[in-house]
Amino acid sequence: MAAQLSREELKKKRERYLFPSVKQLYTDPPHFVRGKMQYLYDETGREYLDMFGGIVTVSVGHCHPKVAQRTVEQVQTLQHTSTVFLTQPMVDLAEKLADIAPGDLSKSFITNSGTEANESAIKLARLASGRHEVIALQHSYHGESHLASTLTANHGYRPDLMPAAGIYHAANAYCYRCPFKKTPDNCSLECARDVERVIQTQTSGKPAVMIAEPIQGVGGTITPPPEYFVEVKKILSQYGVLFIADEVQTGVGRTGTSWFGITNYNVVPDIITMAKGLGNGIPIGAVITTPEIADRVAKQQINTFGGNPVSATTALAVLETIEDEKLMANAGKIGAYLEDGLKDMMKQFPDVIGEVRGKGLMIGIELADKNKTPLSKETARIVEMSKDEGVIIGKGGLYGNVIRLKPPMNISKENADTLLKVLRKAIEATVKVGVS
Repeated sequence: MAAQLSREELKKKRERYLFPSVKQLYTDPPHFVRGKMQYLYDETGREYLDMFGGIVTVSVGHCHPKVAQRTVEQVQTLQHTSTVFLTQPMVDLAEKLADIAPGDLSKSFITNSGTEANESAIKLARLASGRHEVIALQHSYHGESHLASTLTANHGYRPDLMPAAGIYHAANAYCYRCPFKKTPDNCSLECARDVERVIQTQTSGKPAVMIAEPIQGVGGTITPPPEYFVEVKKILSQYGVLFIADEVQTGVGRTGTSWFGITNYNVVPDIITMAKGLGNGIPIGAVITTPEIADRVAKQQINTFGGNPVSATTALAVLETIEDEKLMANAGKIGAYLEDGLKDMMKQFPDVIGEVRGKGLMIGIELADKNKTPLSKETARIVEMSKDEGVIIGKGGLYGNVIRLKPPMNISKENADTLLKVLRKAIEATVKVGVS
């Protein structure tokens, strides 16, 4: 086993051997060496409350004993074969996904990541429909591959490359910064109607599919109004367009009311993609669709590592743990408590907190002044100060001015109180310094 490096030694080694594009969240990053449930520990033994969950990935807690035990037992039994061989864990996982998925979605293709799941879903939709064009939403994030980064509509995550062909972006349901300069009481869901405008003016009129996150994660926890996806689905059905719900971040019960974020909108998609929280940190992704759509893929598909016994066993243990420990209900309960506390804080700091939004334990806090000017520098400062106080939070949004709270779903009311206390202290310090 390699000797444990000091923080400074590790920073130098990282800079020497990793791509410079692999950036860090903090200017002064901790060196994490251990995790236990909702806590992380650095090399000095200091404890941190993790309110970001490894970028919305640790769903049931770091190194959850039940999940870790199942993972270790599988590693010691059978690690790998691939999809061309018969093993039980992948099939058991697919059965469980069919059980929790809405509607008639009952056929799965297991992958290694969310990027790969989204890429596979787009390919599936194109093959099944016999069409090629794809619609995504502005401010979206769908992954790091060439196709997924073209689907992504945020310049900070788009490489300087010729984009993949046939991708078009509609306005998103960003009510706080409505692209149509309207308010929820007079907008008539103009953002949903923009999907039809894109179909009519930017495509052949026959796109294959639309992909959307029920709540945009990297985009800044942008949460559409309740009727949005119902109206979008009507438009898509009118033009024969399939719909992919990107549940990489909203899936496995994080929104607190159902296994999938899209279910909150009373819509059943044609395809669902998953990853992140499904594996609690073990790499895995999944595409779930109907038998009718799955049957339209004629040629053989393989995935060397997708659905391997270790990842599949871990994912199944994660889903069972969410059920056994009632973590979905906890996400709803603690999420509502957190949201109430944050909205009270917004009244105290109206020149700093522009909006609190989200659902369950997928919460965003947009920092902006009364004119809605993004407070990007202040957001970075608050994220850093919170870390110094022992609380890990994330940030996102097009302007980098949205605090992202996506903790493990096992957090307690006391953890929420700790977060509120630390966040209030950091905002108060920022106000004293003065906002830009």
